[in-house]
Amino acid sequence: MSISPIMAKVAEKLQRKDIPQISPGDTVRVQVKIKEGDKERVQAFEGVVIAKKGGPQASLTVRKISFGQGVERIFPLNSKVIDKIEHVRSSRVRRAKLFYLRGLKGKSARLREVES
Repeated sequence: MSISPIMAKVAEKLQRKDIPQISPGDTVRVQVKIKEGDKERVQAFEGVVIAKKGGPQASLTVRKISFGQGVERIFPLNSKVIDKIEHVRSSRVRRAKLFYLRGLKGKSARLREVES
């Protein structure tokens, strides 16, 4: 037996089943567990998904503007640190990677919302 089928079985067992269908352009709220000393709390990070990578190490890149400054965070989807991912709204985009949003601000950085 080669290493590829073994890795596929291990990756399948470790994948989370509670992740909603997310695509670039969607606005999501990611609930992240943060440990400070001996206490643990949940912090929300809401922003636009600008990139999604697949495979066993799937990840999301979420961007938001905080106090006029752009903040990006990369979340591994199968991580134990993520408590919950909420889908807030969908937008219509024509690209898989929305890195061009990094150079835009204000009204030019808006995305067209999908009526669903």
